[in-house]
Amino acid sequence: MAIESINPATGERVEVYEEHTFEQAREAIEAADRAFRGWRETDFGQRAERMRRAAELLRERKRDYARLMCDEMGKLLRDGEAEAEKCAWVCEYYAENARAFLAHEPIETDASKSFVCFEPLGAVLAVMPWNFPFWQVFRFAAPALMAGNVGVLKHASNVPGCALEIERVFRDAGFPADAFRSLLVRGSEMERVIAHPKLRAVTLTGSTPAGRAVARQAGERLKKTVLELGGSDAYVILEDADLEAAARACVDSRLINAGQSCIAAKRFVVPAAVRAEFERLYVAEMRRRRLGDPTDPDSDLGPQAREDLRDELHGQVERSVAAGARCLLGGEVPERAGAWYPPTVLTDVAPGMPAYDDELFGPVAAIIPVADEDEAIRVANDSPFGLGAAVFTRDRARGEEIAARRLEAGCCFVNAFVKSDPRLPFGGVKESGYGRELGPYGIKEFVNVKTVYVQ
Repeated sequence: MAIESINPATGERVEVYEEHTFEQAREAIEAADRAFRGWRETDFGQRAERMRRAAELLRERKRDYARLMCDEMGKLLRDGEAEAEKCAWVCEYYAENARAFLAHEPIETDASKSFVCFEPLGAVLAVMPWNFPFWQVFRFAAPALMAGNVGVLKHASNVPGCALEIERVFRDAGFPADAFRSLLVRGSEMERVIAHPKLRAVTLTGSTPAGRAVARQAGERLKKTVLELGGSDAYVILEDADLEAAARACVDSRLINAGQSCIAAKRFVVPAAVRAEFERLYVAEMRRRRLGDPTDPDSDLGPQAREDLRDELHGQVERSVAAGARCLLGGEVPERAGAWYPPTVLTDVAPGMPAYDDELFGPVAAIIPVADEDEAIRVANDSPFGLGAAVFTRDRARGEEIAARRLEAGCCFVNAFVKSDPRLPFGGVKESGYGRELGPYGIKEFVNVKTVYVQ
């Protein structure tokens, strides 16, 4: 069978790739396991040399990779180049810091010597999404490979070219030929893939239903998992906030990657005292953003990644309006070829509407009116998700207290929109998953935390 890559801006075929059979996938996993036996014996200096070379290649090829991301999932060219740069950053970060993060930790006991060391597990399977087709992979791969593991990638079926290019980056950087392999297999094969005994752990970034399926399949085989799942991030706009700055930051976050980001702002919780002014500023800012050709430098957002995803988003908007939400901007499917959807603003959003209860994976903002700060915090936490959240206030101490103690999310920001950073742990709570990527915590997810006791 074949896997087609379709340009979402035009609906035209980009490329056709031959799907791997399960036998080919099995051989790739076993080759990765053989590569692990040698790779685990390398020292941090050898690993870092190759990882820095991977960073160099990402920067040298960033225009080509940006074009590939644009063609396969509709990302703006400038955003694709920035994504490749961020991947280079995470490679350099772990090349520089892995040795310190995984250094032996001495612990005083009644032994003559006792310490904790960190040993690699082996082949780690990464099940990755299409929305950040390079970044999502590299933020897993850089720490995993620097820890001495090897990687096997099952990428989203609409970005097969990206999957193969990522494999090539590691190969060209001097990693062992099978230390990172990409499998072009369909989701229906994943249970058999996960069951392979040479795969020691699984990490998934994707939807909550996909996370449940992978957690069940891996759990039945007692394999460690890290899950970064959906989000419906709430941004609380307090009465003392700088509303103009808040509106700009909220629009920037809502339209990242044409709204297709798990940590994009989705729900805007606004007290009655400033609701009208915030709505005016927010709608005006959204109206200024230009929907257009992702290859055009003047475009602010491109198409959705697939037409079926666009149609699902539009259905959520229609059902929310039917339930009583008001549409202040957008909300109509453009009459043009491709998976286009305009910047859209809904207000009077309430429980029972998709815009309140579900994740809106596209450029649709949900404004939720509340009476005061206490109700705003309650509404922000009234979600099955808990990936990111933000609060806007001129009182930084107040904002810090709300972020640290009152918002239920893995990443909480004050007067800024939520974003990932190689230096900071990233992940969620509740139905947004468990485990952490990035920072010193991320590299320790896929290691054996081993006690050594010497009498």
